[in-house]
Amino acid sequence: MLWSLIKILSFVAMVMLISFGAGRLMEAKGGVTIQYSGFELSFGALQAALLVLSLLISLWLLLKLLGLVIALLRFINGDETALSRYFDRNRERRGFEALSDGLMALASGEGRDAMAKAKKADRLLNRPDLTNLIVAQAAMANGDRQTAKATYKKLLKDPKTRFVGTYGLLQQHLQDGDTELALKLAEHAFALKPKHGETQDALLKLQAGQEDWHGVRATLTAKLKHGTLPKDVHKRRDAIFALSQARDLRAEGKLQEAQSYAVEANKLAPSLVPAALLAAEGHREQNNGTQASRILRAAWRLAPHPELASGFAALAPDEEAAARLKRFEQFTKGTDTHPETKMLMAELYVALSDFDSARQALGDLAKTDPTMRALTILAAIERGDGADDQSVRQLLTQAISAQRDPQWICENCGHVDHDWEPVCLNCEAIDSIAWKRPPMSEAVSPDMLPLIVGHMAQGAADLPPLLKPEELGQPDQKAAKEFTDHAPLKE
Repeated sequence: MLWSLIKILSFVAMVMLISFGAGRLMEAKGGVTIQYSGFELSFGALQAALLVLSLLISLWLLLKLLGLVIALLRFINGDETALSRYFDRNRERRGFEALSDGLMALASGEGRDAMAKAKKADRLLNRPDLTNLIVAQAAMANGDRQTAKATYKKLLKDPKTRFVGTYGLLQQHLQDGDTELALKLAEHAFALKPKHGETQDALLKLQAGQEDWHGVRATLTAKLKHGTLPKDVHKRRDAIFALSQARDLRAEGKLQEAQSYAVEANKLAPSLVPAALLAAEGHREQNNGTQASRILRAAWRLAPHPELASGFAALAPDEEAAARLKRFEQFTKGTDTHPETKMLMAELYVALSDFDSARQALGDLAKTDPTMRALTILAAIERGDGADDQSVRQLLTQAISAQRDPQWICENCGHVDHDWEPVCLNCEAIDSIAWKRPPMSEAVSPDMLPLIVGHMAQGAADLPPLLKPEELGQPDQKAAKEFTDHAPLKE
């Protein structure tokens, strides 16, 4: 559309320019006089201009005729291809002009015009390696998927265009949702051109969708080798898919092999929480609590996470609250200022009914960073200290409407989930799940005071319920119910 408009405007401008020039020449005084041997010809300005134009056209025709005569003489002298070359040059020139026009039309979004120009170029040039690609792209722009697919198949016949045809068919089948055939095409395209970044990404995504973790890791290695993936990103993603292999093997009952992959994943990415948890669980099952504790402690120092604390608590599930507190003091050493450490230690002190120490451990976190969990812990401390119901109710009301604590969220689509996954279940993005705070409307209400604190001390357990949902006076009754269902201080 745009290209057609440009051509129309150019034609109008040219006509106006010629008309203007002709008018000025007609109004001009004087002219041109030719004298030769007593013979004289006089021309006005316009007539002189027309004469010059006629001479130029005659010269062009003369040169063309001369070229034809030369080709004819060469043919007579035994050059059998002289005439064909002469006409082929003209055909080739017109073919490349059509090809150029087709590219311009394609760039302008005029699929139908691009298709017509590409077919004309194909007829004139007889160069399918050039024209078939334009025809396929023009067909796609015109919405003619059948023509595009048939043209891409033609490109498979020529070794020079085989990759282009394969990649084009790959895109077609991806759009059709035919992932099984698309995977085969991606593998073939990757074999033809392993350095092609888009092919690598398509193959990686398809392999991940099929849960072919071994294939995914091989593709990641190829991306690293060809420089399309940074080393640090490769290391983390290799850890993610080693962890995925470990998960599948555990589900199949191959615990020993699964553990080797879990340990590999943990070594590649010590801060990857699910890898640390799985490796530690394997060591715990092998009665190697020391190594499990070491892995969880190293992961906590890099990235404190409540699931790591739960895993560490699971190493001694029946221990007394005082013993657990002492063990966690070593576990959290070096991360005293981190919010997770503050809330964890406060919860452990609440389990001992040592509410003064719990308040000291929590510090001013409920003021500087008032999240749902921090305010809930503070409410439990206040309740344990004997605060009146109104004060506790106020804290709980604030907790319900406060910023939610971090959860597993896809950084690509924003989907919130309870568990970490190597590939987002919503948008299928790879390595997009991160531990971060969700928007208020998308948060999943977490458990308050996790079970890592063990059994509540008898004094705290005997306290009456903090609040009933209907007493909150908030419009979000569902959130209130979730809160009180998870509240630690129950009858």
